[in-house]
Amino acid sequence: MADRERRHTRPLGSVFVPHADVLNADDLSRAILRMAHEIVERNRGLKNVVLIGLQTGGVAIAERLGELLLEIEGNAPPVGSLDVAFYRDDIGLRPVLPEATTDIPGDLTGKIVILVDDVLFTGRTIRAALNALGDFGRAAQIQLAVVVDRGHRELPLRPDFVGKNLPTARDELVDVTLDGVTLGRLESL
Repeated sequence: MADRERRHTRPLGSVFVPHADVLNADDLSRAILRMAHEIVERNRGLKNVVLIGLQTGGVAIAERLGELLLEIEGNAPPVGSLDVAFYRDDIGLRPVLPEATTDIPGDLTGKIVILVDDVLFTGRTIRAALNALGDFGRAAQIQLAVVVDRGHRELPLRPDFVGKNLPTARDELVDVTLDGVTLGRLESL
């Protein structure tokens, strides 16, 4: 969960207490670079590929993937962002962040859309993203790239590109930034 989302999510007044560093900045960079190479390989280049980062944690990762794909292939796919707050099945239970915007780079019809997120947990955010993408055209294919797959799926979803599989307890939180991945818990103040 992204830091700014956590600040607005119940229980208010709780603080994230890290208890394990999973990936440092160098480890994370290598994982994202590997994912970029896998994207190129699977799609035989970047023709018709569009990266869409999910607000809030997936946007920075999508932008970093775009930079790496430019280095690898000499051209970068368009990169956009998607806020799925109003497509979620738990609307009202999670905050709607005013700074989380949707910016889709054109019509997605016929495109290979790669949804990018920081952590895959229950799969409900991805389900909401799939519903939201329909408003922007009929993609030829939708693929999923996540930095961390922590398990505990409630829906039959599987990522196509994974930086790290990380088994967790349900009450643990995974914090992903470009500085690394940390495992911790929320504790009351």
